[in-house]
Amino acid sequence: MKLLIEEMAKALVDKPEAVTVTEVEGERTTVYELRVDASDLGKVIGKQGKTARSMRTILSAAGTKLGKRCVLEILE
Repeated sequence: MKLLIEEMAKALVDKPEAVTVTEVEGERTTVYELRVDASDLGKVIGKQGKTARSMRTILSAAGTKLGKRCVLEILE
């Protein structure tokens, strides 16, 4: 899952070397924290948050298949 988020984000940004994904395990939920360069933040979020929403939908679908609840947080 971590690799999936990382690859999606690297495809969107201008500085792929600045992309980092941190995985925080909880009891029932796994939170993935995505950090990108400040200049690429808008590209990951997209117009009206559509790109971020799409990434969250893909992550949710992949998590459901594995029987986990996954949450994506985009951090500055």
